[in-house]
Amino acid sequence: MTHIITSLCLRDNGCSDVCPVESINAGTPVEEFPTYYIDASTCIDCGACVPECPFHAIYPEDEVPAAYKAIGGELINEVGLAGEYNGKSHHGETVALSTTRALATGEVVDLRKAIQENRRFYS
Repeated sequence: MTHIITSLCLRDNGCSDVCPVESINAGTPVEEFPTYYIDASTCIDCGACVPECPFHAIYPEDEVPAAYKAIGGELINEVGLAGEYNGKSHHGETVALSTTRALATGEVVDLRKAIQENRRFYS
């Protein structure tokens, strides 16, 4: 079973650096695929990417939360959202996204749609 990068991803790219089989790819075009994605056909399920993600966006597929409870201030990154995020990647490169929204403290969101988005990216 593969890991899934959820919509908590803000394209830090550190996860792709540590993947021993190069299964993690940036979504392109970013307007349609705003996060990073893991290729299930090559992922060896080692989990090296999980601790590397500063946004805690990566889960084993069968553990992606249906009811993720926000601490508050996290950003969700999905097509159709209109919030702006400007930050730096793992390598200090500028990351600018216009597909984000801040989560309120205690807000509950279903992160499982990332599973379908991951499959759609690789189809």
